[in-house]
Amino acid sequence: MWRYVAGGIAALLVMTAGMLLWSSRAGTKSLVGAPTSAANGPLGPVDVAAPLEASEKTREQRRFSRYDADENGAVSREEYLLSRRKSYARLDLDGDGKLSFEEYAAKAVKKFASADRDRTGTLAPGEFLATRVARKSGPKGNCPPPLRVTAEAGDDDS
Repeated sequence: MWRYVAGGIAALLVMTAGMLLWSSRAGTKSLVGAPTSAANGPLGPVDVAAPLEASEKTREQRRFSRYDADENGAVSREEYLLSRRKSYARLDLDGDGKLSFEEYAAKAVKKFASADRDRTGTLAPGEFLATRVARKSGPKGNCPPPLRVTAEAGDDDS
């Protein structure tokens, strides 16, 4: 038992020393031995101290680029409707240019059939659970959870 306690204490000491060392070096501007002015790269002098900047397109610029298939700087009506045509073509299973209800609901029919394990034509609660939509987990980024507002004692309007 004493070995586990000693190991835990040693791990805490190592982590504390690492944190102290890391925080003491956080204020320094350059690394030891790293050049701070110009260095010769494969394409000539490179300023190592300057941070690299990526060409950042806005969301709308990227969206425009996706729609502008011929890259002429303008989105034609055909380019604008191309994604809709592709989606429609995926639904129009027989390719007749008309969308029947069966073609429209084909995915739902297939999902129902796979969930109906006992082949009764109805879904029990356990089978119905298999039809739920798989959601992506949580919000992107480091967003904090929403704050809960609770009524404090004495806030009653009664």
